[in-house]
Amino acid sequence: MRTAPRTAVAVPGDPRTRDRGGSPRHRAPRAGAAPGPTAGAGSGGRPWRRLRGAVLWLAAGTALLLVSATSGLLPLQPMHVDADSMTPTVSPGDLLLVRHGQGPVQRGDVVAVTDPSGDGLLVKRAVGVGGDEVAIEDGVLVVDGTAVCEPAIDPARLDGVWFGPVTVPDGHLFLLSDNRDGSVDSRAFGPVSASTLVGTVPARLWPVPGSLPSPSAGC
Repeated sequence: MRTAPRTAVAVPGDPRTRDRGGSPRHRAPRAGAAPGPTAGAGSGGRPWRRLRGAVLWLAAGTALLLVSATSGLLPLQPMHVDADSMTPTVSPGDLLLVRHGQGPVQRGDVVAVTDPSGDGLLVKRAVGVGGDEVAIEDGVLVVDGTAVCEPAIDPARLDGVWFGPVTVPDGHLFLLSDNRDGSVDSRAFGPVSASTLVGTVPARLWPVPGSLPSPSAGC
């Protein structure tokens, strides 16, 4: 005996749940129900979000590093030079590297100190430490009675220059400019306290990266 083909059984609606009924395969979604997920939906945005997050973290880290370095919170600090008092060793526009906390200053070191006459920093050469007797005799630096060999200094520009002698107090540094003709240094403001020392300057970062020449190079 032949029977009628099966058809989908209608589902009656339920007024309590606002279900309007329909066939099992084509029932209308309830009001306010979220549509089902679509294959691949949202997956395309994840790599972009991850990349954007990484870029933001990198930018924040770089900014924090720069602020820490320029404020002296890190062992190394960049410093931009505006004046010509240390030519030819350091020129205006150079970007120098200042190193903090590397032990006592040695004679001949290029150092960065707090400007004793105001805000800002000075770059000078430490030619005398506590207990030294410093003088300039006819343009030649003399420390404890001995002439100091300074290849970076042009004696022709200091012909006839005399200064001192002065004794450097303990815990102080006597600073001179390499460009000593008319530059302001310890000849004008006297020895400076070692507490004003920001750090030593071992190298140039820009425009010609590399270590600063040794004060005795060529002697």
